[in-house]
Amino acid sequence: MRDIPLPAVQAAAAVIYDLAVRTPLVRLEPPAHLAARLADSTMFLKLETLQPIGTFKIRGAYNAIRQLPRERTRDGVWTVSAGNAAQGVALAARHLGVPCSVMVMDTAPAAKLDAIRRLGAAITMATYDECWRTVESHASPRMAGTFVHPFDDDAFMAGNGTMALEIIEDLPDVDAVIGAVGGGGLLGGVGAAMRALRPGTRIIAAEPETAAPLSVSLANGRASRFEGWRASFVDGAGGQSVLDTMWPLLSRVVEESIVVPLAQVAAAMRHVAERTHVIIEGAAACAVAAALTGRVRGRIVIIASGGNIDLTRFASLAGLAP
Repeated sequence: MRDIPLPAVQAAAAVIYDLAVRTPLVRLEPPAHLAARLADSTMFLKLETLQPIGTFKIRGAYNAIRQLPRERTRDGVWTVSAGNAAQGVALAARHLGVPCSVMVMDTAPAAKLDAIRRLGAAITMATYDECWRTVESHASPRMAGTFVHPFDDDAFMAGNGTMALEIIEDLPDVDAVIGAVGGGGLLGGVGAAMRALRPGTRIIAAEPETAAPLSVSLANGRASRFEGWRASFVDGAGGQSVLDTMWPLLSRVVEESIVVPLAQVAAAMRHVAERTHVIIEGAAACAVAAALTGRVRGRIVIIASGGNIDLTRFASLAGLAP
C-alpha cells in the first residue's frame, strides 16, 4: 500500500524553504447569494500563489531534485508539464546548478512559457496526448537526462505535503482540505500528511466537468480513464486518467471528488479576485468552486494552488474584459 510517510514530509520541511515560502491562510467570504447556504462554514484560501513561481510545485520539485545523486544530474533533469511543474523543476534545477529541459503541452498559456524561459530551461513543445503518454510511461525518446515526474514521485509528494504542516499550525481544528487534482501529487502529499496528523480531516478533490478521472475512479473502485476528455482553461487539473501507481494512495487519502462546471470555475476566479484581490488560475478556482457547492461543511481550507494565467485570459474568463 503506497504511502508518503510523515517523517519524509517533515524532512522536506527542513529543507524546502531554501526556495519555497511559508504561505498564509486568508479568509474567503462566500458570494452574497450563497451566504445563507454556507452560513455554517468558514473558508480559507491557502495562498500558494505567493510562491516565487506562483504555484505550489516548487515544494515538490526542489525536494525531489535535491535528493538526486550527483551522477544522476550530470546530464541534467527534465519533466513534463502543463507549465507549473516545469517552472518548479526549472527553478530548483537552476538553484542547484543542474541543466534542465521541459516537455510542455502546446496548450500551456504564454505566461507559463515565458516564466519557464526566464528560469533558463529548454522547452520542447508537445501535444497533450504525447505529454500524457510520457506521464504514464515515465519516459520520452525526445528528452535526455533524469526524469523528474511532476506528481508520481514520492519525494515530490513529500515536498507538497509540507503544506499540511503549515495548515495544521495555522488552523489546528481544520475540518476539510479541498484541492484540485491533475495527476494527484498535490492531494497525495497533503492527504498523507493530514491523515497522519489529523485523521478526522476530510480530504476532498476538485475536478472540472471536462476531465474528471478521479471521480470516475472512485465510483468504479479502480484507476480509470475519463471518456470524452477535452482541454479547457483549467490546464493545471483534470488528467485523462488516474495512474495505476497513484490509485493506492489517492483511494486511501481522498474521500470524494467534486466535479464542477467550467462556468462555476470562471465565476470562482472572479469572486476570489473581488474579495481578496488575488488572481488564481483555473485549477485553483476549481477548488474554490467545489467549496462553494456547499457539499463540504465546517472549517475548510481551499488550496489556491497557482496563479499563473495570462491577465487578458483571466479578464476574459472572469468577465472583466472591457
